[in-house]
Amino acid sequence: MPGRGSWSGADCDGLEGFARSFLLAAFRIAAGPGDERLVERYARGLVAGAAGEWPRLTPCSQQMVEAAAIAVGLHESRAWLWDRLDGREQQVVVDWLSGFVGSRTWDNNWRLFQVVGEQFLASVGASYAQDDIDAGLERIEDWYVGDGWYSDGPGQNFDHYIGWAMHLYPGLWTRMAGPSADGRLAVYRERLHRFIEDAVHLTGSDGAPVHFGRSLCYRMGTAAPYWMGALLDATPLTPGQTRRLCSGTLRHFVDHGVPDERGLLTLGWHHHFLPVTQPYSGPASPYWASKGFLGLLLPPEHEVWTAREEAVPLDVRDQVRAMPAPGFLIQATKHDGIVRLLNHGSDHGGEGDPHYNRLAYSSRTAPELTEEIVDNQIVVGAQGPRTLIRRRAVDGSSAASWWEAGEARIEVMSVVQGRIEVRCALVDGPAGVVRHGGYAVAGVERPDERTGELWAQATPRVLVAAVVLSGDTVWARQLGESIGVTVHGTQVTVRFADGTRTGVQLGEEVDDGGGTAAGAGAPA
Repeated sequence: MPGRGSWSGADCDGLEGFARSFLLAAFRIAAGPGDERLVERYARGLVAGAAGEWPRLTPCSQQMVEAAAIAVGLHESRAWLWDRLDGREQQVVVDWLSGFVGSRTWDNNWRLFQVVGEQFLASVGASYAQDDIDAGLERIEDWYVGDGWYSDGPGQNFDHYIGWAMHLYPGLWTRMAGPSADGRLAVYRERLHRFIEDAVHLTGSDGAPVHFGRSLCYRMGTAAPYWMGALLDATPLTPGQTRRLCSGTLRHFVDHGVPDERGLLTLGWHHHFLPVTQPYSGPASPYWASKGFLGLLLPPEHEVWTAREEAVPLDVRDQVRAMPAPGFLIQATKHDGIVRLLNHGSDHGGEGDPHYNRLAYSSRTAPELTEEIVDNQIVVGAQGPRTLIRRRAVDGSSAASWWEAGEARIEVMSVVQGRIEVRCALVDGPAGVVRHGGYAVAGVERPDERTGELWAQATPRVLVAAVVLSGDTVWARQLGESIGVTVHGTQVTVRFADGTRTGVQLGEEVDDGGGTAAGAGAPA
């Protein structure tokens, strides 16, 4: 594929292009009747690659990721492709996939690549290690934090990977393992059902997923958990709602130029944009979008194809949803269809990535990737943005957390109503200018931010700001008249236009759980 290479090298990038497009082809082939040109093309490529064109599977290599896609694709298209290979050809593929057996992967969603890879080997009578499969499935139990949410490995790693990896591969494994998976299937179904109850709130009414986390070039791969819910009969959604979500997401990207004029998926979101990618992203990485077509495995008579699209919650009314497990507070408004994710829990190990360290993200904006512009951050002096997030609470229409910035301790509580977020902050530490910004909006040189003498008072310092992302600019200009705020020490009282009052107490004793999800027992 054309484009910037990944850190894994050209040979692995080529394997990635085969594997990820094969997954989509396998879904299409399995939908039947099989496309003979696709079957012949991928069968030839499969045997040639496994015979030596592809790099071998070595511990913690990118090849493991792609081999898992090939294993899943071979299972789902078995009758049309695998069963038509002769014995020698099958053995060549088995020998290559056998690099999974007894090997080592990274300790995150990669554990599941080994699980599905070896389960395919088991299904075709090849040598495999049941201990590898069991260990991978047991390891993800350590990362289950409740309410349908996993962390992607140790710590607070919550993003789209929870849907397109942590729920996807266990579901695919149950399809591969058959009756032997029954004991775990009931657990996975229950968790996926609960996860979708939250996940439905992560997509705007225009089909745009919240722009948050890594690997955003996978785009419509965000639809994978909704399809898996339908496949496993593990969804709270009606067939029409599933269709509404999945079709809406696909339509969003198609309407914004995806794929491009060459018919290709590029490294970016709507268009080619390398800053949204990671070093592991190669020119064919965007083809994990194939996961968003998992629904092709549903039979044509399934209700998800025959039912009319039905409204999802945001189509009906404004939404505020607390998600304590990942530490999110979701604020979504019907009139503009925008979803805002207020992040009080996901920090991806405190790496300082702008796709994790901002206070808020949305389905309509992306984070500013330079540190010169302060978007959805509170920055003290020369200190950088937050890294490790310490939670206080996520409940009802508010969420609170704190972090350390050099010698300063910064605590933020978000209180929401409609499209308004009132952000109350306590900055405790050495004197220095504190800068605060809202959303980085395309076409605006810098977010509205206030700096200066306000912050020259004695510590601790209290900031109260209204943060609004809305297409209604006339209303936004009148915002200051619709909110009343009083501050007494570290006690803040917020009065909204409808007379609702909310009290916020900053600086309370907090549970320093090292970044652990409350009550979840996740490793720090």
